[in-house]
Amino acid sequence: MGEDGLSIAASQEVAVQTTNLRKVYGKLVAVDDLCLSIPRGECYGLIGPNGAGKTTTLRMLATLLEPTDGLIRVLGHDAEEELTAVRRRIGFMPDDFGVYNELKVWEYLDYFATAYGVPKAQRRKRAHDVIELVDLQVKEEEMVEGLSRGMKQRLCLAKTLIHEPDVLLLDEPASGLDPLARIEFRELLKELVQLEKTILISSHILTELSDFCTSVGILEKGRLVVGGRIEDLLAKLKGATTLHVEVVSGAQQLDALLNRHPRVRSHMVKNGAVAIEFDGTDDDIADLHGEVVRAGVRVKSFYEKRENLEDIFLKVGAYEVS
Repeated sequence: MGEDGLSIAASQEVAVQTTNLRKVYGKLVAVDDLCLSIPRGECYGLIGPNGAGKTTTLRMLATLLEPTDGLIRVLGHDAEEELTAVRRRIGFMPDDFGVYNELKVWEYLDYFATAYGVPKAQRRKRAHDVIELVDLQVKEEEMVEGLSRGMKQRLCLAKTLIHEPDVLLLDEPASGLDPLARIEFRELLKELVQLEKTILISSHILTELSDFCTSVGILEKGRLVVGGRIEDLLAKLKGATTLHVEVVSGAQQLDALLNRHPRVRSHMVKNGAVAIEFDGTDDDIADLHGEVVRAGVRVKSFYEKRENLEDIFLKVGAYEVS
């Protein structure tokens, strides 16, 4: 498979690039001929069902798993030939992480800052800075064992950031969190996007990514089904416009109008509203609205349904994705 469809300007630095990346376990092909090209500053969502190859891909990018075949480059560094340089530029947050319960929060971060080679004079300040970023200030002096699941997740993210990496690899970062903690964690990830970190985040839950990802790649059975910037994919896959109309009265007049309208492909009542498959421009939509009103229909709402990540998945056939 060729490039994943990302449009990259010549002057825009590529942060993560894979070329024909493969990982094989016996007869199982976990990752098959994966080609990614992710520009610096992108937030790229790697999405697919359990077993699609997301974790294997991230572990290879994090240099924790050796590829069977293919190349990995991170900010211009070859992962095989320049291993140390790559590891200095990436921060990896696994889906199943361990913490050292006998340490205080700041001590835990100080320990990893030491492991990453952060100079001693900078460690405490660096720990304090990432603690503030993930909003754990009130827990700085507390023992790790006393933290909730959500706070431990934040602490693990702080550890991932302690050496100031340029590229973040986050594997199912909201896994196991309750709904409120998931929302809070998403807001935290949005802050990281604002800091212009390059983020590659995996998930099988669409709502976790739709708010802040700029690009997506859909993995199924180790292969990249489709990938690229979300707006580009929507434009490429866009078919008829879907309009939703709710009426107070005049349903029969509306039905008659839609039956004879040349730009209406089909219409049906769905969840109390009329869903219209419409083939036309924005001006045509405005004209239809005027026709509906002139037909005596009392309109409660009239709007275009914007396509989202779920629509992309359905149109490319990724039916297993949750």
